[in-house]
Amino acid sequence: MLIRRPPDILPGEITPEGVHRRRRAILKALALGPLALAGCGRGAESQAVPADGGGALEIAKRGANVVGEPMTDMDAATRYNNYYEFGTAKDDPAKNSGRFRPEPWSVEIAGEAEITGRFALEDLLKPHPLEERVYRMRCVEAWSMVIPWVGFPLGDLLKRFRPTSKAKYVAFTTVNRPGEMPGLAYPVLDWPYTEGLRIDEAMHPLAILAVGLYGRTLPNQNGAPLRLVLPWKYGFKGIKSIVRIAFTERQPATAWNRAAPDEYGFYANVNPAVDHPRWSQATERRITGTGFGLFGNRIATRPFNGYAEQVASLYAGMDLRRDF
Repeated sequence: MLIRRPPDILPGEITPEGVHRRRRAILKALALGPLALAGCGRGAESQAVPADGGGALEIAKRGANVVGEPMTDMDAATRYNNYYEFGTAKDDPAKNSGRFRPEPWSVEIAGEAEITGRFALEDLLKPHPLEERVYRMRCVEAWSMVIPWVGFPLGDLLKRFRPTSKAKYVAFTTVNRPGEMPGLAYPVLDWPYTEGLRIDEAMHPLAILAVGLYGRTLPNQNGAPLRLVLPWKYGFKGIKSIVRIAFTERQPATAWNRAAPDEYGFYANVNPAVDHPRWSQATERRITGTGFGLFGNRIATRPFNGYAEQVASLYAGMDLRRDF
């Protein structure tokens, strides 16, 4: 039987079913109270990360706000986050990521490509002038933001490694540092976090690797120093703190799809016509400013998050109810 949420409960306040199931098992096994996970390492060693993240970035091309919608305030975008490696509450990432060290950083390039190996982040960035892209971002929990990201096209980076004809997919892996990421102490997901794209999705010009937002370097809680941004997909596809990119012949396993395959599909395209098993996806709560807009500002959700004209052709002939 499908149980709908009451209308006065916000989707963003509901624990995802996959996490809920695992959390119950963990608490039972460890005999911990509910606050053990909610606190998630807010001890004396943790410190809140400043909202402005880091220094100003040199941006070669500043993008206009082509979506024509008010941008989310930086305070909201940096203090209302999903980043389970730092905790499952929305304010946990900003509170618990102070110990995380995004420098120095390197990324492993692996799999079906002519050039592979481990590369320092600065070497990966050198040939890629930074652009500002203002994108709508939609969370599967039915809230959304408009954020000015700073980064460069993912496809430009991938082409440098000359993927072979066997490269049908691109797999991504997040860093795994239990000493700096307190959420890793609790197996709410199979760590490290993994994500994947079809290679044509990865090469699409809307897909970017972001190193900043609001003209400044990424704060820890937003995925420093390198994260994926895919504006036509639900937010869980935007893997953070990337340490490995692999070209694969077969579809890679992804963290949320493994945890709850009935709720989180591999493709994760925003589709208002397909409900999440526990709430509707037809509308979303736009977060714009201080207070995070928790009790209003609901708007209609658009197919592919409003980017259908640019990306719908990638999925021609597919059943988007089945391949969700």
